[in-house]
This record gives sequence, C-alpha cells and structure tokens, in this order.
Amino acid sequence: MGRSGRVTLNDVAKASGVSRATVSFVLNDDPRQTISAATRQRVLDAAHDLGYVVHGIARALREGSSRIVVLHVDHGMEGNFSRSYVQGLDEELAEHDHVLLVRHGHGAPQSTQKILDAIAPRAVLRLGEVYMQGLEPPEDWENGFAANASLQIAYLAERGHTRIAMALPDHEFPLTEARLGFAREAARRLGLPPLERFVVPRPREASAVAVEAFLAEHPDVTAVAAFDDDIALRTLTACRDLGRRVPEDVAVIGFDETEHGSLSTPALTTVHIDAEILGRIAARNALGIDSGGLAPVPGHIVARASV
Repeated sequence: MGRSGRVTLNDVAKASGVSRATVSFVLNDDPRQTISAATRQRVLDAAHDLGYVVHGIARALREGSSRIVVLHVDHGMEGNFSRSYVQGLDEELAEHDHVLLVRHGHGAPQSTQKILDAIAPRAVLRLGEVYMQGLEPPEDWENGFAANASLQIAYLAERGHTRIAMALPDHEFPLTEARLGFAREAARRLGLPPLERFVVPRPREASAVAVEAFLAEHPDVTAVAAFDDDIALRTLTACRDLGRRVPEDVAVIGFDETEHGSLSTPALTTVHIDAEILGRIAARNALGIDSGGLAPVPGHIVARASV
C-alpha cells in the first residue's frame, strides 16, 4: 500500500495477480481491450475487497475531462418534467460511471465558469435549451414539448371550449414564449380562434384583480389554459375569491402536474409529463452513446374536477 494509506492500482494488480495495465483497462471499462470475463471479475473483486477508489483528478487529467456532467435548471422549471428528466439523466449517467451535478436558478457567469474550470465536466447541459434557442425538433408535435402543449388545448376543445385564454406568470421564465407559441399553434391547428393571453401575478389579492379584469373584458372566454400548475392554482383561487364557479363559469387546466393540484378545490385537471426517457437520451448523447431504442413517453391528461 502507498505511503498515504490509499489503495493504488498496484495494490489491486498485486491482489488479483495481473498487470497494472490490465487493472486500469478493467476499471476504466476500456472497450478497446479484450479481457476475459474471469480476469475482469477477479480484478473487480480485488478492487472491492481492498476498497479501491478511482482518483477523480488523475483520471480527469488522463481522459481530458472528469466524469461529471453539469445540468443547469433555470428558475421556474422545477416541475414534474424537471424532476423526471433529472432522474433519468442521473440514472443513465450512473450506469456509465458518470456523475450528475445539477445547478438550480441563475448563476453569475463568473462563478459558473470557476466551477466548470475546477471540475472539467464531460458535458454541460441546460434543461430545455433547444426551445430557448427557438429550435423545434421535427418530431416534437408527435411526442415532445409542443405535443404536450397541444394536448392541453385539445382537451379543452374536445369539451366544447372555443374561446380559450392562456394564463402566464408575472415574470419571464425561460420557456414562456415557447409554451405560448406552441399553445397558439395548437389552437390554430384545431381551427380555434386565436388564444387570448393574460398574466396572473402574485400575491393572492393581485391574482384576483388580474383575473377579474381579464374576465370582465373577455366575457366570451370559457376556459383558461395555464402556463403550469402554479399559475392554474392561482387562477382557481382567484375565481373562488371572486365567486366564479369552476368549471361551470370558467374551466381551468394546469400543465406539468404537481401534487398540489390534487389538493385544491376543485381538484385541478392538468397535463402529466414524464421526461425520464428524455433525460436518458440526453445522457447518452452527452457521452456519445447511441440512443437508438429510446423514445419519449407521450404526456397524458390527469382528469379531475376543474374542467
């Protein structure tokens, strides 16, 4: 054992009866080397028994980057989509001996760069980046973000609503314009009149004022499609405070299901999005691994009492 007491490759090699190079090939899972299953298992057993831990800095220097992937999650994107995406990304990276580091909210460019310089990540990702850049994958209307936005509008249309409004947050989230654009295009494809839009701000009193003013100005609107569940719940509360019945006077549907929607009165109808497969696909793309065979799971409506 080395002077520091730390188990080294030499210790593993000695314990397993193979060369140091063979130990390195096995522990780094080098696909270019053909090593018998028995030898591979002997090395892994020796490393486990000795408590060998790969030295991250040394490996980063050797490989040109660490085995860390950084994901930036902007403020306002902490719904079910984000949670399931992170879960899939994390699990897929772990299966390929990589670690996920998630940064939430806005970080100053200088501090962000210091972190990246220190850990030399294998890749840096940003949740929803393709939509923030105004790009639209061709298949997205089949099973992606746009399809989920369409699902929300179509559910209202199927229930006879033709005058629909989009309720938005009171400050810009990274995906606000993309969500609004997808919803408007969905309405156009369904042959509906153009969507109205209004902002539902915090706090509760301000929400009620905004909802009251909007509905007074647009008495023909019978349904509200909210940017997310948070905005939908603000709208539901405002309607209750104003004496407006939901869904009799106005229907309300959320987006990106949270547990809070099931606890409201009436319980919130919403769109559930499972993005675990998208996270796994992102992990494989970041590592240069074929993602064939992995397909996004379509969103679905969680039907409750608000529509």
